[in-house]
Amino acid sequence: MTDATHHHLEDVLEADKNAWPLLRSERTWGSWKLGISLVTAAAATWCYIIGEYVGYYLNFDKGFAALFAGSMIGMLIVALAAGPICLRFGVDSIASTKPSFGSRGWIIPAAMQQISIIGWNSLLLIFFAKSTTQLLIALGIVGEGGSRLIVPATVVLACAIVFLVLLRGVSGVDRVAKILVAHVFVGAWMLWIIVTNRWGDLEAAVPAYASTSPLWNYTTGVEIGIVSLLSWWPYIGAMIRMAPSGRKAAVPIMVGMGAPVPMLSLIGIAGILVLKVSDPAEWLRTIGGPTYGIIALLFVAAANLGTAVTGVYAAAIGLRHFPTFEKSSWPVLLVLAIGPVALVGLFIPDLFFANFGTFLAFIGLAFAPLCGIQITDYYFLRNRTISIRCIFSNGAHSGYWFTGGFNIAAIGAMIAGCGTYRYLLNPITYESNTPYEYVTASLPAAFVAGLVYFVLTKLIVQPRKLGGY
Repeated sequence: MTDATHHHLEDVLEADKNAWPLLRSERTWGSWKLGISLVTAAAATWCYIIGEYVGYYLNFDKGFAALFAGSMIGMLIVALAAGPICLRFGVDSIASTKPSFGSRGWIIPAAMQQISIIGWNSLLLIFFAKSTTQLLIALGIVGEGGSRLIVPATVVLACAIVFLVLLRGVSGVDRVAKILVAHVFVGAWMLWIIVTNRWGDLEAAVPAYASTSPLWNYTTGVEIGIVSLLSWWPYIGAMIRMAPSGRKAAVPIMVGMGAPVPMLSLIGIAGILVLKVSDPAEWLRTIGGPTYGIIALLFVAAANLGTAVTGVYAAAIGLRHFPTFEKSSWPVLLVLAIGPVALVGLFIPDLFFANFGTFLAFIGLAFAPLCGIQITDYYFLRNRTISIRCIFSNGAHSGYWFTGGFNIAAIGAMIAGCGTYRYLLNPITYESNTPYEYVTASLPAAFVAGLVYFVLTKLIVQPRKLGGY
């Protein structure tokens, strides 16, 4: 390797550890590399829990149809919202919000990003710890009573592994993806086992909490799919910024990030319908004995690390936008990104794990309006014209300064969108109001937020010549 090549590789490795736009020469992920990384991130055990919630309302085939439709819709919304700016300029999801939220207002989606990633990573690493504990019990290494101490200790261990993997930046994400993509094939094997062994039971199964309205049940399945994929917004920019063009990223985004969730969620749907438990690490021992259970436990535990690595990387890049952390060392950012996850795992693992449905609904409440605002701003108000200089210019002279750095149109639209979602579907009780059963909650929330944003921009922002329109 020549000195010039060596220095170029070092520059690329350093570039992926900051939030500045990546040069074309630094964006080295082709379609296959991006696709494998996105599949690995998507194919985690959250799919089984997502499937469980769909299985509460729908049977196997209708659950898959609803979830697949919702997942594709949600993925398309995220791709249209954050994708264009992230791909054009090699920036992350947070940078893509500055034209719509302002040079200081981006802190609102940044806070949403951090809360979402902390929540998902807490879920994944607690699941990792529980699966590892079950593996140790199955192997006879520990007794049944040892899980109370092993779960928090294993969460901390998993956090340490993620930290070490990410010390090399995005190359750590790539290396983990190449290994853990095998989980997708193991997932297909697990699905084949339960379908072939319990097909009769699967056909006869009745969802536990199904409404008397079939339309409501189907819409709720679609809604769960939409909100599950809206949760990719915080992750997507940090990943696709490594691709050199939208042409190389479009198919990996929809197929690699969108399709694995409904496919692997079938395992959770089948598990909850037939065996009343969505975690395959538990029911595989019932169907195939200890050997099958141990194989499942190994891969279920490992698969979560791939998604957690992606999440921590995205969170660390997002922290770079805060002036306080702009010049912080990469290890410090990693500690800040993964530290809250370790605290959740140590002190409240069961409390968080038991409230997954509420967390999932709040994802839709927050990210649906955000996506509606971004889509409206980029396609209908700016006519796809963005200034990368203004995105990274934080003073009053920036074209995206608006009023004190905040865009009141975006704030008003977020409030309107969240209010719309809350009216249509209560995130805590899942009680709904008409016309939820015809339109879902996420789609109207995104539409109303976009509409309010458009009107406020036309009536207030543009007449005052704010926002660089």
